[in-house]
Amino acid sequence: MAHGGVETEVKIRIPDVSEVMDRLRTLGFAPSVARVFERNTLYDKPDEELRNREMILRLRRAGDRSVITWKGPHEEGPHKSRPELETSIGSTETLGQILEQLGYQRHFRYEKYRTELTKHSDGNAVVTVDETPIGNFLELEGPAEWIDKTARDLGFAKPDYVLDSYGRLYLADCERRGQEPGDMVFAQ
Repeated sequence: MAHGGVETEVKIRIPDVSEVMDRLRTLGFAPSVARVFERNTLYDKPDEELRNREMILRLRRAGDRSVITWKGPHEEGPHKSRPELETSIGSTETLGQILEQLGYQRHFRYEKYRTELTKHSDGNAVVTVDETPIGNFLELEGPAEWIDKTARDLGFAKPDYVLDSYGRLYLADCERRGQEPGDMVFAQ
């Protein structure tokens, strides 16, 4: 969810989902989208043109909702801020086939369970709790000041901020474990 076409966010690694959910409820956050399984597929040209230009082209299926997202290069700073365009689509499978006919290839797949929470007084700002194969993360997305205040209210500080994508986090996790990278998916 981009605000004015620009997404500003941070991730924070969390060891205990239920503890963080309790803290969020105490602060007045309530689920706006119930926990849902997401399948994400990144596409790129064979020469990794998009990756080399720090762009992402993603198809996401979350429950019965499908979207395509383009993200541009991010700006340096304490938060990850980058242009983002997103729209609903009918079928990730059909659009994936169209992209492949246009010369794009499936580059990376990742899965997660996501719960979205909001607080009425916070406008378009959103908190998500992501449960992934490499651990659990809190994502705070909204204006930079809101991110910092919400992180503090939850007991976190700027050194806790993670600005890497799930793809980069997955590669670092594979390297740490001495495992050959593939897709970041749950064991079947």
